[in-house]
Amino acid sequence: MIETSRLILRPHRIADFEDWYAMFRDRDLFRFISAPAPTREDAWNRLLRYAGHWALLGYGLFAVTDRADGRFLGEVGLADFHRGLGPDFDGVPEAAWIMTRATHGRGLAQEAVRAAHDWLARTHAPARTVCLIQPDNAPSLRLAQHLSYRIFGRTTYRDVPCLMLDRPGR
Repeated sequence: MIETSRLILRPHRIADFEDWYAMFRDRDLFRFISAPAPTREDAWNRLLRYAGHWALLGYGLFAVTDRADGRFLGEVGLADFHRGLGPDFDGVPEAAWIMTRATHGRGLAQEAVRAAHDWLARTHAPARTVCLIQPDNAPSLRLAQHLSYRIFGRTTYRDVPCLMLDRPGR
């Protein structure tokens, strides 16, 4: 578990499922994720995959909650999704983030993503991390830039053009 001044980052819990699923069903919020809207079954399996990351790799995606009231706000973290994008990408911890619309414009995503990266650097010390962002996802590109990510390539993932970014470990 990680605590910041406003947030708690922790592994997902079964109790998060309904709020988490609602976030993923928000098509406007989900528009930059290269995947169809998940069914309940797909979403359940994704949540179980998150638990597998922690069990097998010792890192994964965190559920982000409001420190004051425990409300679910989104998820951030690093994972190994085996996307098939080549040796410069696959096998390297991949940053991912998505936050509910209620958090937008408040700096919470940056606070959460920075905390997750700092934790990974302390506990696993990867040589570098990567992320995959669609070129028209300006908010995520700004966040990646704040975290010192730089574009190192372009690819198509699930028929969608994407930028591949990386940053050196710390």
